[in-house]
Amino acid sequence: MPAPEADVFDRLSALAAIEAPAERPRRTIAETFTGNSLGSVPVGTPADVTAAFDKARAAQQRWAARPVAERAAVLDRYRALVVEHREFLMDVVQAETGKARWAAQEEIMGLMFAARYFAKIAPSVLDTHRVAGAFPVLNRASVRYQPKGVVGVIAPWNYPLLLSIGDSIPALIAGNAVVVKPDSQTPFSTLAGAELLYRAGLPRELLAVVPGPGGVVGTAIVEDCDYLMFTGSSATGRTLAEQCGRRLIGFSAELGGKNPMIVAAGADLDKAAKAAVRACFSNAGQLCISIERLYVERQVAAAFTEKFVAAVHAAKLGAAYDYSADIGSLISEAQLETVSKHVADATSKGAKVLTGGKARPDLGPLFFEPTVLGEVTDEMECGRNETFGPLVSIYPVDSVEEAVRLANDTDYGLNASVWAASKSEGERIAARLHAGTVCVDEGYAPAWGTTGAPMGGMGISGVGRRHGPDGLLKFTEPQSIVVTRFMNLDAPKLFPKDKWQPFLMTVARSLRFLPGR
Repeated sequence: MPAPEADVFDRLSALAAIEAPAERPRRTIAETFTGNSLGSVPVGTPADVTAAFDKARAAQQRWAARPVAERAAVLDRYRALVVEHREFLMDVVQAETGKARWAAQEEIMGLMFAARYFAKIAPSVLDTHRVAGAFPVLNRASVRYQPKGVVGVIAPWNYPLLLSIGDSIPALIAGNAVVVKPDSQTPFSTLAGAELLYRAGLPRELLAVVPGPGGVVGTAIVEDCDYLMFTGSSATGRTLAEQCGRRLIGFSAELGGKNPMIVAAGADLDKAAKAAVRACFSNAGQLCISIERLYVERQVAAAFTEKFVAAVHAAKLGAAYDYSADIGSLISEAQLETVSKHVADATSKGAKVLTGGKARPDLGPLFFEPTVLGEVTDEMECGRNETFGPLVSIYPVDSVEEAVRLANDTDYGLNASVWAASKSEGERIAARLHAGTVCVDEGYAPAWGTTGAPMGGMGISGVGRRHGPDGLLKFTEPQSIVVTRFMNLDAPKLFPKDKWQPFLMTVARSLRFLPGR
C-alpha cells in the first residue's frame, strides 16, 4: 500500500490558516520512508498568526456562549469521523513520521478516547456548582468556569495528530478557540485532524492551523495566546515557560523523559520481555513516555536479557502501510545522527551491543536497528540523557531497593514501568517512583489511555497535566460568585459596635462543628 496521492496533500495544505497562500514561500514535506516529496505547505508569518488570533477571538465569544452540551456534541461527532476515517489518518501519519502502523493506530485510539471522555465529563465538570459560603445562610457561594480565550498549541513531530488535535479537544470543549503550530516536519497530520473537526461542525475560525518555523510562528503564538500547551524538549519548555511567565499567562507542557522499567525477581519474564519491545521501541523510541532504562534484579537478569534480546532481534524493521512491520523509521537526519552518536560514544567507552547498533539504509534513508546495550555508565551520553530513539540500556541490580534508587536518580520524572511477582508488589514499587505515571505489568499505553486519570511529568518532565478533570479545567478560569443576603458584615443598628467583632469571631469558631467545615 503506497502513501496517499499528492492531491490529498494539496487539499490538506489549503486548510492552513495562511493569508494569500499562493504568494508565500512553501516548505516541501517528505515521505519519511523514502525521502520522496508528499507535497508542500505555505510557510506562516507573524502576520498570519495575528490574523488567526483576531478571527479566533471573535469566534470564541460566540462559541463560549453555546451550551456545553452543544460543544460536546461537536466533539462526539468528531470521534465518529475519526473512527470512520481511521485508515486515511493512519496513512497520513505514517507518511510524515515513518512510524509502524500499530504506532500510528495509537494516535487514532488516543483521539477517540480524548473526544469521548471530555465530551462525556464536560457538562458536569464545567457546570456551575455551589460551595459553602463563609457564613451559612448569610452567604450563598457558587463557582463557575470561564474559558481562557484563545489557547496556543505548539505540537511535536513524533505524535503529530494526537498531540495537536488531541490537546485542542479539551480546550475547545471548555469554550476556547485554538491556534495550533504543527511541527514543520509534520503539518499534514494536524491538518487532516482539523479537516474532520470542521466536518463535525466546528467553525473553522475556532481552530486555526498555522504551519511555520518555531522561532517565527511559535514565538508569535506565545506572544498572543491566553494559555499555552506545549509538547517537546525540556530545554525548549524552559524557554517557553519563561516567555509565558513574563506575560503572566498559564502554561502546560509535557517534556522529556528518561523512563525506567523495573523487572523484579518473580516477574513473568516472557511477558515482560515481549512487552518491553513495545515499551522501548514504539515509534522507533521517539516517544516521551517510552522506556530507555531497564533495571533487572540480578538473579533473573541473565534470563530476562536473553529473552528480551531475542524478542528485539526478532522484531521486524521495515516500511509498510500495513501491520506487517513491528518498528518503523526515525523521522529525520538529526534523529539518526543522535542515535548513531549515542551508540558510538557508549561503545567507545566500554558498553556492549547486545543486539542492533547499526543504521539500515537498505530499508530506507532513516532506519536504525532497535539497539540494546549492556554495561552502560553515567559517563556515556546515553547514560543520563534522553536519546529519543531505538536505544535502551539494561542494568542488573542487586535488589528492588537499588532499582528504585537508580530509577529515581534522574532529573526527569515522566513515566515508569514495573514488573513483579504480584500486582500488589508492583503497586508498592510503583508508589515509590518519582514519575507522573507508572504502569504495572505494561509499558506506557494503559496509563496514556486512561483518560480519567491525570497524565504528565514531575521534575523537568513537565508542568501541568493532560487528561482527567484537570486536563479540562486547566483551560478555564474559575470564578467564585458570593452573594450576601439579609445583612452584610457591618454591625446591626442595635448591636454594640465594640461587641460585634468578638461576636463574629465566636461565630467563625463555631463553624468548625458544621459538616464540611
